[in-house]
Amino acid sequence: HCQVIEKLGEIPILVKTVQDLKKCDALIMPGGESTAVRKLSNQQAMTEELKKFGKNKPIMGTCAGLILLSKKIENSDEPTLELIDITVKRNAYGRQVHSFTQQGKLVGLNGLSEFEMVFIRAPIITEVGRNVEKLGFIGEQVVMVENENILGLTFHPELTSDPRIHQ
Repeated sequence: HCQVIEKLGEIPILVKTVQDLKKCDALIMPGGESTAVRKLSNQQAMTEELKKFGKNKPIMGTCAGLILLSKKIENSDEPTLELIDITVKRNAYGRQVHSFTQQGKLVGLNGLSEFEMVFIRAPIITEVGRNVEKLGFIGEQVVMVENENILGLTFHPELTSDPRIHQ
C-alpha cells in the first residue's frame, strides 16, 4: 500500500502506535493475519483508538483488514472493530496455494469497470447490511463494500498496477 500511496504523490505513515494513528487523516488496514493484527492492536492499546478513528475518518481494509472492520466473523467469536455491517468467512477460497488473480467488476470507477483482483487466503463477504453499498463483484460474489467512510475489500488492490481504488 505504501508504494501505491507514494506513486500517488502522498507520504504514507506506517502506523504502529496510537501516536502514529493520531497523525493520520485516513487509514489503510492491510492484509495479513487478522488474529495476529488484532492481538498486536490490543497490546498497543490501539483497538479503541481504531474504533474512534473509524467513526470520523476514512478507513480502507483489505483482506485481513476487512475481517477486522467487519461486524461479525462466521463460525468465530473473535472480536472485531464492528465498523461496517457485514459478516465475513475467513480463508473462504482455501489455503495459500489456492490464491488467484481474476478480473472483477467495480461500480463507481467510471461506471462499471473491470479491475484485476488478487486473492490470497481471502475472506468471502457472506452477509451485507442494508446500509452497506456493494461496489465490487466477481460474478455475483460481493468482493468490495462501502458504508460512509469505511471501504472494505476481500482482495489486494496494492498488488496490481492499477491505483484507482487507492485514489
